[in-house]
Amino acid sequence: MEYRTLIKNGTVVDGSGRPARQSDVRIRGGRIAEIGKKLSPADGEREIDASDCFVTPGFIEAHNHWDAAVWWSPNTEPFPGYGTTTSINGNCGFSLAPLPGTPAAREHVIDIFNFFEDIPEDPMRTLIPWDWRKWSEYKASHLRNVKTPINFAAFCGHIPLRLAVMGEAAWTRAAHPEEITRMCALLEDALQAGAMGLSTNQLDYDKHNRPLPSQLAADDEYLALMKVVARHPGATIEIIIDNWMRMTAPEVVDRLGRIAKQAGARMQWAGLPTLKFQEANRKRLEILHERFKAERLPFTTGFTHVEFTFSIDFKRTLLFAQFGLQAWQDLVEIKDDSQKYRTLKDPAWREKARTAWDTGFANNNLTAGALQLRESESGVGPVGVTLAEYMRSMGIQHPSDALAEWVIRNGTDSVVLTKGWEKDDEVVLRLLKDPNSVANVSDAGAHGKMFCGAGDSALLLTDYVRDRKLLTIEEGIHALTGKLAAFFGLHDRGLMETGKVADVVVFNLDEIERRPEEKIWDVPQSAGGRTYRYIRAPAPMRLTLVNGVPTFDHGAFTGRFPGEFIGPRPEAHAASAAA
Repeated sequence: MEYRTLIKNGTVVDGSGRPARQSDVRIRGGRIAEIGKKLSPADGEREIDASDCFVTPGFIEAHNHWDAAVWWSPNTEPFPGYGTTTSINGNCGFSLAPLPGTPAAREHVIDIFNFFEDIPEDPMRTLIPWDWRKWSEYKASHLRNVKTPINFAAFCGHIPLRLAVMGEAAWTRAAHPEEITRMCALLEDALQAGAMGLSTNQLDYDKHNRPLPSQLAADDEYLALMKVVARHPGATIEIIIDNWMRMTAPEVVDRLGRIAKQAGARMQWAGLPTLKFQEANRKRLEILHERFKAERLPFTTGFTHVEFTFSIDFKRTLLFAQFGLQAWQDLVEIKDDSQKYRTLKDPAWREKARTAWDTGFANNNLTAGALQLRESESGVGPVGVTLAEYMRSMGIQHPSDALAEWVIRNGTDSVVLTKGWEKDDEVVLRLLKDPNSVANVSDAGAHGKMFCGAGDSALLLTDYVRDRKLLTIEEGIHALTGKLAAFFGLHDRGLMETGKVADVVVFNLDEIERRPEEKIWDVPQSAGGRTYRYIRAPAPMRLTLVNGVPTFDHGAFTGRFPGEFIGPRPEAHAASAAA
């Protein structure tokens, strides 16, 4: 049915950064039909009083990993309750397509999602049909089989692209010219089908400490792929860089920035670091950021405004590897619990674990005072105390030994919590106002047992706009909507303008919060039962509309799935469709 809605007496913040204004908004046929004062109700139209609310475009999530989970958790909760209307996926060089032809190579794709993004293997194997090879075929399967309450968009990942063409050789060498040609053909297929562009990864190493295949790509490969992207208006290159472990980001940004300039491709590098331990890299990257701006290059910096805290379990996490604690990561990868316990007690492993703990990467936040013992499987405890407090109570001298003893007593399904790295608010605020930046990078959909991610948009509005008044409401909404829509080429949405798609949010700023994380047991397992992920209660928004259809209304998810699989649209095309 057609939802006909008239939103009365609201304060419209249109997403452009222009001043807010009192206006009514009429929605017909999934689009914004009229904006003006004192609009008269029409027959068959639902009237909503928004006299104490802001009326804004729906929020765009700039960096998600819902690629796999939408096949078994299509509600994408808690997105509707937080005003999210569009989710950008296929990030970090990871996507579900193109699909390698051999079962072994396909297992690499599943394993990469499982290890790096904490996407469970069981439902990936059993609930995704894997009935595609090309990205265009993947999109067609998604359209046949998946319905969501949000608009879904996705990059083509560089890693499956390499695996599809090169197989196992993708892990060991640069591509040959003929292989580059085949990769370009697969990327062209994806972009013609509506992919957001190409995502690539110059950060991560796998659980065996191998650089991911995209890090083996030579300049000629990058140049050829970037030239393909440059031919498609609105498409972008997303580059994940290392301000985390080996701290190679400045060299990578300089290198790939030069190649993108040569290709004429739009580039997003994620991103300018906002944590205080990253200060040395940040200073070097700020020079590149300003140089690229001065040269008027089409580049944008992605970043997060959130100080992450992580839950760590001992069955599935990548954090030990990303801290440089390979001995602990090796423990996580052991499948058999009895073998895990033997390893935890093994003096040789204990020695390796202590050495790794003391010599990890610069980001190593696993200090005894920064780790909280959060949940015990056995109930022995203690919980709610720091590892430092546990060490003192037990008379244990080294934090790695203390954590090992606590896991032995409490079980491998127990959970510890890391304290967040200190954020540099001055840098975050500067980026939020910088025209060459992409905000609202949340990683939602990934790392379900580490953090939720969804709802970070509310924190931007409450913390930076309402509570500390570091941003105006116009600046905050612009960062979450119009600015992102313009960058990603989503020219038919992202603004409260007549003719635009009716992705709309109505909310009272005093009512919303980023709610505390809580567990929901809705992730299927092949052996039966469910495992958990972290979620949040709704902010809540008063109303969320996606393509004019309510997805969150009267304080709850509506059970409607009006989301579309979208991609970049040239501005002229979007204007023509609106007319």
